[in-house]
Parts: sequence; C-alpha cells; structure tokens
Amino acid sequence: MTNGGPLAGITVVALEQAVSAPMCTRTLGDFGARVIKVENPKGGDFARHYDDVVGGLAAHFVWANRGKESVALDLKSDGGQAVLHRLLERTDVLVSNLTPGTTAKLGLAPADLEVRHPDLIAVEIDGYGPGGPLSHKRAYDLLVQAESGACSVTGREGAPAKPGPPVADVCSGLYAALSVLALLYARRPGQVAVSLFDTMAELMGYPLTYTRHSGVEQQPLGMSSPAVSPYGAYRTADGQTVVLGTTNDREWQRLAKELLGRPDLADDERFRTNAGRVEHREVLDAAIGDWCARYDLGHVQERADAAGIGNSRYNTVTDVLDHPHLAARDRWRKVGTPSGPVPALLPPPVIAGFDPPMGAVPGLGEHTDALLAELGYTQPEIAALRARGAVR
Repeated sequence: MTNGGPLAGITVVALEQAVSAPMCTRTLGDFGARVIKVENPKGGDFARHYDDVVGGLAAHFVWANRGKESVALDLKSDGGQAVLHRLLERTDVLVSNLTPGTTAKLGLAPADLEVRHPDLIAVEIDGYGPGGPLSHKRAYDLLVQAESGACSVTGREGAPAKPGPPVADVCSGLYAALSVLALLYARRPGQVAVSLFDTMAELMGYPLTYTRHSGVEQQPLGMSSPAVSPYGAYRTADGQTVVLGTTNDREWQRLAKELLGRPDLADDERFRTNAGRVEHREVLDAAIGDWCARYDLGHVQERADAAGIGNSRYNTVTDVLDHPHLAARDRWRKVGTPSGPVPALLPPPVIAGFDPPMGAVPGLGEHTDALLAELGYTQPEIAALRARGAVR
C-alpha cells in the first residue's frame, strides 16, 4: 500500500456541523481522502464555539476536524454557490448534516444533485429521516437518545441517564462513512441517507428484541447488564473499583471455584444457568462484593487473570489520559491547530503499511484562497468574491 492510504485520490466535500458528519468525514480523511470543509464565513461550524479549552479552540471541534481544509463560502450568495458547484464537479463525495430542509433550499437536494452532479456520492445525515411525523424536528444527540429509548436502559431504575459519549452522532457518522466505502468499492455514484434515530434504533436492537418477545422492559443496572450475571463493578479494599464479567456457564464455574473459593455457589442449582444467575443477581453480587472488599485491586485482577475471568479497572477520564496501555502502544500523536500542536489519538484501525495522516485542525477559511486558485479563479476574481462577501 502506498503511504497515501486506501482513499488517496478521493475528494470529499463536507457541509457539516457538530459531530455526526464531521466524524464521517474525519474517518474518510483518516483513510487518506482529501476533506474540504465548507463553512459559513460568519462563524463557521458552530462546534468551533462550544468552549475554548484547547488554546482558545473547542474540544469537540479539535477532536472531529483534524486533517481537513476549511473553505469559507456564503452559500446563500450566487458567488458562493458558483464556487461550490465548480468544486463539486471535481468531487467524489458530498457529506452534509445541515438543519432539516437546508440542502433543498440551497439546491442540493438529492434530486438536484442527480441532475447537476450525477457522478457524485451524496450523503445526508439528519435526525429522523423523511416521511415520518418527526421528520421536521431538529435532532441533537441527547434528544435522539431519549426518543429512541437509549436513556431508559442507561443509568439506574428511576434515574435514567444519557450515555456519556455522543453515540447517536458518532455511530451515525460511522454508518455514513461505511456507506461511502461501499459505494466507492462498487464504483458507482449514489444517494445515501442516514438518520440519527434509525442509528439509535439499531443500537437498541437487544432491548427492543427482548421486550418485543418477553413483554418485559429490563431496567438499567448502572455498571452492569440485564442480560448476564455476574457482570458488574465491585469496590476493593484500597478504594478502587474492579469490573468483573462472565459470559457463559464455564466462566461462572471458574469465578465461583477458582476466584471466590466458593464451590457451594458453583453447585447451587439456582445459579446453574445464566437465566438463574440473572434472577438471583443480588445474591451473587453480594458474595462477589464481599470477596473483593477484602483485597486490593491488584490482587483481585491478578487472581481473576489466573482464573481466566474478564476484568478491568474503573478509570476516570484523567486516568485514561495517562493510561499505560495507550502509552506502551504509542497511540498518541501531535496534530497542528491554529493555537499550536496538541495530542490526539490515532484512529482505531491499524492498517499494515499505512500511517494515518493526522493532519492539522484548520482555522476558519484557512484554505479558501488556495482552493479558489486551484479551481481556476484569478486573483482579481477572488478579490471580487471577497468584496461581495461570498468568500472569506
């Protein structure tokens, strides 16, 4: 594989904001695609301004927008529209996640693109998808997680919670990127629509299937799972928290006999199957909690590893910043930003022979003039566009 990456030579134009589309295009960029982010000259992607903790830049924006070129165009102006369509003539993929109806107002609806840019792969990420009673609504990660039932299976009974990471946004972006890869592989253009609500409904597959066929709504269990037992978090003698998990009957037998030293629990008919262990999880959690409370975290994990029992340490965000596993595997890199270099994690896929580009986070409109020149605009034409406010 050349160092350019598997998507070298692919150009992606992004009309994006917040997280879902930026994660799609950043993923494509991580594989070597050129990503051109078209932003409103008046402030750009609003995620730029969520906070200013990264040397004056927003953490969300720095996370989701490395390796992109920023071009500031007023798409409500004739000049900005003309630049965009000239750009799309040499573009492979267009990704957008603007508010409902915006692409249609800009003449970029699927039907418009099929006529004007028939060779384009066009991806639109929205909240609820067309044709339903919620299609008109704005959709943010929390709103969609609540609407899809995800909050009802997170947290504790009577105290629902939003899953911490923006899973609706991120997973929608990844489904969109996967769709682009499929169409590129097929070597054909196409229209792709991904909605946050459909994504979350898919991620809710287990609880939806369980409740449909059992009539039972499983209640959230914090750091545990309604599907299996024992599986949860337990305090240790040194004030740490260990997470222990079993997924089958053989692991349960090892946990009871080799870890806890409790053959009586291993032989108890109530706990012979996972269904029985789930029904009586309070008994097992108490027994495991009592055992863990007698030992330090290191001893518990050493014993669990020896017995072949899955285990981990409960970490805070600060703990993970200095996680020895990330350090040992050299997972951090420096990326440029308008405020100077900052640490960033490598993308999860490790492809032999390819180093992810890990390009800089762009300033608003940083690449406008260079792109206009690349598209054939002369300096007087660029100055005229700027004078009319069509570009920044």
